[in-house]
Amino acid sequence: MNNIIIIFTGGTFSMKIDKVSGGAIPHFHGDQLLDMIPEAGVEANISMYEFGMYPGPHMTPELMLKLSKRIKKYVESDDIDAVIVTHGTDTLEETAYFLDLSINTNKPIVVIGAMRTSSEPDWDGPKNLLDAISICNNNNSKGMGVLVCLNGEINAASEVTKTHTEDMETFQSMDFGSVGFVENGRVVFNRLPKKLETIETDGIVSNIDLIKVHTGISDKFFKFSADSGVDGIVVEALGVGNVPPAAFDGIKYATEKGIPVVLVSRCPTGETLDIYSYPGAGKWLKELGVIFTDYLNGQKARIKLMLALSKCKNKSEISKMF
Repeated sequence: MNNIIIIFTGGTFSMKIDKVSGGAIPHFHGDQLLDMIPEAGVEANISMYEFGMYPGPHMTPELMLKLSKRIKKYVESDDIDAVIVTHGTDTLEETAYFLDLSINTNKPIVVIGAMRTSSEPDWDGPKNLLDAISICNNNNSKGMGVLVCLNGEINAASEVTKTHTEDMETFQSMDFGSVGFVENGRVVFNRLPKKLETIETDGIVSNIDLIKVHTGISDKFFKFSADSGVDGIVVEALGVGNVPPAAFDGIKYATEKGIPVVLVSRCPTGETLDIYSYPGAGKWLKELGVIFTDYLNGQKARIKLMLALSKCKNKSEISKMF
């Protein structure tokens, strides 16, 4: 049997309803959760490491880096065949993508979470964990990068996003669809992830702002960000990659200060392109040296920029990474 280590970071998976507040709070430690899911030890040799009991919103880039370094040690060991990470769903896609970019391994790494607490009759944590074990035991999972599995759907960390606040089918790859699924322990892969890449670095530059463009936006957020000493800015632009004229002025202000600016679309699907040339449009943003992305959303582009800036400061090299 494969040797699989489960890293517990908290999230709804570990929560139950608190009688005093009436809301869900972190409650169970990793060993307690494993005791509640005895089937986990049937198909693999399971060990566990408790990273913390963090709700999703409490995760930080610095904790992601710490988690990445911990996982690197495990995948470099001959005693570990695969890694499963439990995580809060609110920031799961960011951590999963961080791990995908920062860890270079053929060994399966699967990130899971739960949309229901252990206090609810439809607690999905146990099934997601068992599905992840099935994925780790499948030879086709090797070399697939970091995978995300909830509700039986397998998605690439680089493509998946949380699409609904409460729905069990919330994690979807909106541009390309899932890479596969798990059904009663049977793992089926339909395709490879669109892109597999690694930015190998020992650090991060986490002082990156994310600004969402809207109608009538002024230049103040861009100027404030640039003047605050930010190391990079990610802009969620309109449509295929256009901004109002005042936002263009703010972006120009930031680029003239030497701050790298990465452009994504606020649309949930599609890529950014410089096909328009009216004031504020993509043609002129490209002229400023703004870095266009392909199919990344804002939060993922921010993660990538953190890692890219820790590797180099050259804007052309950073642009190549995107």
